[in-house]
Amino acid sequence: MKTPLSRALLLLCLLATPGMAVIETYEFSDAALEQRYQVLTAELRCPKCQNQNIADSNAPIAQDLRKRLYQQLQEGASDEEIMEYMVARYGEFVLYLPRFSSATAILWLAPVLLLLAGAAVVLLTLRTRQQPTAAAGQELSAEETQRLQTLLDDSEKES
Repeated sequence: MKTPLSRALLLLCLLATPGMAVIETYEFSDAALEQRYQVLTAELRCPKCQNQNIADSNAPIAQDLRKRLYQQLQEGASDEEIMEYMVARYGEFVLYLPRFSSATAILWLAPVLLLLAGAAVVLLTLRTRQQPTAAAGQELSAEETQRLQTLLDDSEKES
């Protein structure tokens, strides 16, 4: 049985939960810098979460990445310099869209190759269905015609 005190404690815990969420607020010198920050946080993957970008992740490493990104933007680093820093520190995995290289070629080429292979299978399947078989294009010999006629006559007599 729940007492009024336990209900009050439960209500206090539920009300305090949003207070535990960390909301980062950064002051930007202009709107363009803030826009760059938003775009870059959406393009960088959280190394811990793996399926979230650093803008959406609450992991401590994502918070550190956002803080470092903000610092680099304030220092005047270009987007390319920021991405180079992140890749040098965390590897290609940190990019949602990895660059084309020998290591990532299969990621970029596999969809195109699979699409071409599928198209080839469809074309070959359609082509074999349209071609008549070799036996259908040949005429029957006189002997085969006579034998066929005999079989047809025998089947008519039986019915």
